[in-house]
Amino acid sequence: MHALVAGETGEPDEVLRLESRPVPVPEPGQALIRVKATPIHASDLHVLRGRYGFSPEFPTVGGHMECVGRIEALGPDTGGLEVGERVVAVAVPAVPGPRVSGTWQEYLVADTRRLLPVPGRLSDSSACQLAVNPLTALLLVTRELDVRPGEWLVQTAAGSTVGRLVIQLARHLGIRTINVVRRRAAVEEIRALGGDEVVCTEDEDLPRRVAEIAGPAGVRKAVDCVAGHVGAQVSQALAPGGELVVYGALSTHRQTDPAALTIPLSARSVIYETKAVRGFWLNRWFGTASPADALRALSEVRDLVADDVLSIPRGRPFPLERFTEAIALAEAPAHGAKPLFVFEDGRDGDGGREEDGTDGE
Repeated sequence: MHALVAGETGEPDEVLRLESRPVPVPEPGQALIRVKATPIHASDLHVLRGRYGFSPEFPTVGGHMECVGRIEALGPDTGGLEVGERVVAVAVPAVPGPRVSGTWQEYLVADTRRLLPVPGRLSDSSACQLAVNPLTALLLVTRELDVRPGEWLVQTAAGSTVGRLVIQLARHLGIRTINVVRRRAAVEEIRALGGDEVVCTEDEDLPRRVAEIAGPAGVRKAVDCVAGHVGAQVSQALAPGGELVVYGALSTHRQTDPAALTIPLSARSVIYETKAVRGFWLNRWFGTASPADALRALSEVRDLVADDVLSIPRGRPFPLERFTEAIALAEAPAHGAKPLFVFEDGRDGDGGREEDGTDGE
């Protein structure tokens, strides 16, 4: 089989090589998956650069997030699934937890507890993107913060993939959103997506605008994936007792200055207003959630996508051989559709309807 392998830490287009490897054999409790489609996430590339929260053992097959495929074989004495079944394989390494196989290869073995059957009406493009961004949006809103109907939720980077999914989920649940964007040109787009209020940091004071929107009761819950000065402003904007969950740090990408890798919180605001700031990382969530709990959350996400509550923009397919072009697209600003490595008939977008749209990450 073909596999895209990095021999060492470095820039992805420099360290990745297309290799021929033997097809792996599943052990008890495992399944052999013939991969049909797998995305290129920014975090996949940061893993290869050594700039993420975990580092695999090199050489390593790229793609440490998710894929969709069909079960080719089951390990000895392994039940619960059937050969030929179409499944999402969750390749997010649990922290702490065992190693998992990278998805940028034609076949991989996976623990059957990390496999989620998907209906035929979901396209390969949607199915291969279920387990990271939509799951993150669901966990942030309903588990980490337990935002209730009628409450306000502030979020940064509202035009990102997760940001757009949070808007859709909030509308479904009756939650009101205050959406923070960098550019004035993005405001109308976020409103069209269903965002209740939009704050543009290009020409507006974030804490002041949040106070004007929410009134005396204020806002007590927020999610942030920018960090830096914007993350600090969100914390400042929260009402006493407010909670801020930080799940990303877009402002720090490619930064090497230690001062740029911070959230400069106001000590007086945190102390006297008893605010909480904590992190969320999907890998660590998988390290603490039981396999049954993880599958329940993934099943909920699958159903939300299948029922058109959450819409995943259609990805742009690439064969593995064109990996340099695919990575360049993933790195391009405002690149539009997320690049996907596809295999076999996955190039034809089989497996259900197609979705249109753009990807903000």
